[in-house]
Amino acid sequence: MKKFDELKKLVTTLEADADKFYNKANSAAGTRVRKGMQDLKNIAQAIRLEIQETKNKEA
Repeated sequence: MKKFDELKKLVTTLEADADKFYNKANSAAGTRVRKGMQDLKNIAQAIRLEIQETKNKEA
């Protein structure tokens, strides 16, 4: 559950930069959003693996 909370926190922090990029054309904010999205992908993959391991232990 710790990784899931980390994922939610990251989405929340990216919201301001996404707003700056899309509404104010701030390209540096776009770079931060892209990096954050890559981090989201990695965290999501880690969560998927954790869930799969837990499922396999129960079976």
